[in-house]
Amino acid sequence: MSDSFDFRKLPPLKALKGFESTARLQSFRRAADELNLTHPAVSHQIQALENSLGVKLCVREGRHTVLTEQGRQFYPVVRQALELLFHGSEEVRRSVQQPSLRLQTYISVSIRWLSRRLPRFRALYPELELHLISSIREQNFDEANADIGLIFCRTPPAKHLHWIPLIRPQLFPVCSPGLIASASSELSPGDLVNYPLLTVTSEDWQWQDWFASAGLYDLQCQRAISVDSTAIALEMAMDGEGMTLVNGPFADRDLAAGRLVQPVSHYAEGLGEWGLVCRKEMLCQQPVSTFIEWLQEDIARA
Repeated sequence: MSDSFDFRKLPPLKALKGFESTARLQSFRRAADELNLTHPAVSHQIQALENSLGVKLCVREGRHTVLTEQGRQFYPVVRQALELLFHGSEEVRRSVQQPSLRLQTYISVSIRWLSRRLPRFRALYPELELHLISSIREQNFDEANADIGLIFCRTPPAKHLHWIPLIRPQLFPVCSPGLIASASSELSPGDLVNYPLLTVTSEDWQWQDWFASAGLYDLQCQRAISVDSTAIALEMAMDGEGMTLVNGPFADRDLAAGRLVQPVSHYAEGLGEWGLVCRKEMLCQQPVSTFIEWLQEDIARA
């Protein structure tokens, strides 16, 4: 293969951003908003790209913009090329900066588990600048803005990502002692339908799966309120507003202190696991490998 390119055969590179955004969002207007351009400017980029390639890439269907067969063929190539440029540019920028690590996790994990561990990491690696990105809503790994994600997965992540399992949790309910103080006998899983149940919006499958694991199906539950984070649900549970579910070591201190109790002894298992995720090529980056090794050892010691 020749070491040189015939750059005359390359499509207009500036137009690739407009095509990628339009194809992903299925809208010229939404792509224009994302790229901070005018609608005609994005349309002109797509037209220039189509003229260069000699094919039609996008067509309008009602309010949506859909890809032609050639557009669907071209999109993954453009997406991969832009991702490669993005990550390569980030590595070059960071090579002249102070070593840093961008860690993404949920705000509940940050508040109730990870923040207590990070001072130990900081003491061992003071030269490493750590950026903790906490999302309110549980979501997938944001690989464009984070180097490592500490997330919960019910199914394995995408093949281009490296997954390091950390904790296989048990799912169980917790509540304030006062909420069940009037119970005349030990509660069973089925008794919980008579109490207000707090739900985390992005994890609304949890109560259904927990009841199903106890052999109870199609129950009509008193859903008190749906909140957007486990941290809020646990605070409300401690205030006696209802019962919530925990799927990790995020209520251990409150259980030990008696602020929360487990109303029934039933656990649901095998519903997913907590772990670290990163792009496979990031494993060779020193900050990434250092944090992965440290967290694994820290959990083992605990």
